[in-house]
Amino acid sequence: MESTTITPARKLPIYRSLYVQVITAVIIGVLLGYFYPATGEAMKPLGDGFIKLIKMIIAPIIFCTVVVGIAGMEDMKK
Repeated sequence: MESTTITPARKLPIYRSLYVQVITAVIIGVLLGYFYPATGEAMKPLGDGFIKLIKMIIAPIIFCTVVVGIAGMEDMKK
């Protein structure tokens, strides 16, 4: 008989957690806009493109969610 030991998951360093990264990015964005507004204005096309990409992804995700939900209803009848 083999004995298996389960090692507990290691806790990530604080700088690797998503909420810390998001808060840091927001703070950097605010500081960039306040101290270097020209640089922030030059980066506007990147932000606009990112928002357009997010909007482009929303419709297919909703469609796939509805289709998978309807397909799952077929299994419930059995």
